[in-house]
Amino acid sequence: MNIIYAIDIIGTFAFAISGALVALKKDFDVFGVIIIAFVTAVGGGMVRDVLINAHPINWIGDINYIWTILTAVAITFLFRSRIAPLRKTMFLFDTIGISVFTLLGLQKGLSYNLHPFIALVMGMVSAVFGGVIRDVLTRKVPLIFKKEIYASACLAGGVVYLILGYFNINEDIHFIISATVIIIIRTVVVKYELELPKIKNDLFGK
Repeated sequence: MNIIYAIDIIGTFAFAISGALVALKKDFDVFGVIIIAFVTAVGGGMVRDVLINAHPINWIGDINYIWTILTAVAITFLFRSRIAPLRKTMFLFDTIGISVFTLLGLQKGLSYNLHPFIALVMGMVSAVFGGVIRDVLTRKVPLIFKKEIYASACLAGGVVYLILGYFNINEDIHFIISATVIIIIRTVVVKYELELPKIKNDLFGK
């Protein structure tokens, strides 16, 4: 198991727990909690694979994702009161997760000979659409549409990855630098509560 795959599994675990916590707050039953945890953890990768016609779809081709999600749900049920307060730890795992998911999605897009811009979008889809599906299923406005600089951080890291691809850099270092950019941007914007500008009035209106 290489380090990137290990981080991918850790990110999946963190996403699954975050999804399970949301479902529990909504008072979902066990099946509902599992479904929300599942779509949060692998929904983005699944959407990406459907869009680019990649088979087998991410979680179908690797049973470890299923075991990881089920383990996360079980731990959430058993230790909910202890997990919920660990916001900083979960934020760290979540941030690492989106950075890895972005770059893995981008790499997969490039491996399917997609245009770099389309591959970049596929990387963003991999990272954020699990959360979008979760929010839609739990009747919330998706976080990326209203508050935090989330998808933008993924796109920035993806752009760095594409730029570094033109230089003769070790692949692991290439990956780590790009992932670090996403982690730094995400951490800074959350710490300082930065947001993208909102359009409230007609630009040329009164």
